Amino acid sequence: MAREGFDKEMQLLRLLFLTAGAYNRQQLAQRLGISVHTLDKTAKKLKEIQSTIYQYVTDEEKKGYYTQLRYNHFAVTDNFLMFLYHAKSLKESEVERLSRLLEQLSQRPCSTKELLDCFLSTPTGEVPDEKTLRQDLKYLEELGVIQKTGEARPFVYSFEQDLWNCLTEDELLDLHDFIDIMANTQLPAVPGYFLRHKTQRFLDRRLQREDWQAFLFKYHFVSRILDEQQALILAAAITRQQMVEFCYFTPKRSKFYDSQNTNPAFQRDSSGKPQNVYPLRVIFDHQYGRWYLLAQESENGPLKKYRVEGMTQLAIGKQAHPGAFARMQERVDKQIQTSWLIDTGDPVTIKLRFFHPKHTPHSFIKERVEAQGQWGIITEETRDSFVYEITVNGTQEITPWIRSFGSSCEVLAPAFLRRQFQKEWEELLDYYESV
Repeated sequence: MAREGFDKEMQLLRLLFLTAGAYNRQQLAQRLGISVHTLDKTAKKLKEIQSTIYQYVTDEEKKGYYTQLRYNHFAVTDNFLMFLYHAKSLKESEVERLSRLLEQLSQRPCSTKELLDCFLSTPTGEVPDEKTLRQDLKYLEELGVIQKTGEARPFVYSFEQDLWNCLTEDELLDLHDFIDIMANTQLPAVPGYFLRHKTQRFLDRRLQREDWQAFLFKYHFVSRILDEQQALILAAAITRQQMVEFCYFTPKRSKFYDSQNTNPAFQRDSSGKPQNVYPLRVIFDHQYGRWYLLAQESENGPLKKYRVEGMTQLAIGKQAHPGAFARMQERVDKQIQTSWLIDTGDPVTIKLRFFHPKHTPHSFIKERVEAQGQWGIITEETRDSFVYEITVNGTQEITPWIRSFGSSCEVLAPAFLRRQFQKEWEELLDYYESV
């Protein structure tokens, strides 16, 4: 698992899946705000790792990278967040150092001094100093690969394999199935993807067969899964009451990414807008597969709303004052108490009549309204229809949901929303008028 970020690769993969071949290399580079050469380097890296993951791509599909990545992406069930983590690799010196650490700890528990002595006794590569070695051990401990024992120095580190070794094959399969379901149904699911990947690798080695996987999941928003990593960072910042810093690109911008230029001679103004805010709530729109962040720049500042897909260079900032952070969260919860999603407009009561489907034993219309209608209530019901009422902040966010019912829903109130739908249906009638 890589330590560094991957904003550029994330944006490239999202573009490829959202546009499905609409842009050529020059247009993709322009949208990303990078050179064509940098785009090709990124594409080459992704292509190399993809060739090791997708074994079923035909020779015809391998002719071009962009074709290969998009060859049939609506049918692909692989997790592209995991693909992105695979695509980012550690430096060669880090790979060698971490591999030697894990190899040594898999044989017997060792202290930091003993591990350093092992590097000195067999200097086949670069010998790290004690500070670098401690950083590597801390990194592996955070990932759950090794564990530290002892209450005071010198700490002893050992390879963490107790869970896998103490379980039977049937217990491991049950554990994998549970992780598989949870990783693909709970949000955010980033830690579950990593845990699932580890259990799969362990079972592959232990069972020596390919027919043990019981489930196959398809994530409906292939490009949006990349935002779950950002959502996890934001959720952690909210839990720790810390500010976050990021460069933001609104959905209306033609360019939505700026590379982090480390050469002072080539510094340029960013087209994204730098933000430094208190993250208060992360909200997921299941209808469109979008993540949103609600935040404030200061305790008395206005509420700001961001689409997570427009965030790049996301980093954790300074600690917030606990009292101030709690007051901001309380205020935002009150503002969105009756929001269908994140709208903070004036509350309005919406009254709808839904019609039961004919010639069916049960009303799937009513089942859907009860499942998706949030805090709305059914006030009256007859054999043919039922009336549903809900108070929400504004009508903009609930309108697509109402529209999705087509002729099975009638807007009764408010009057302006009813007129809006009348106008829409009249326009549709004009479109489908006989010619």
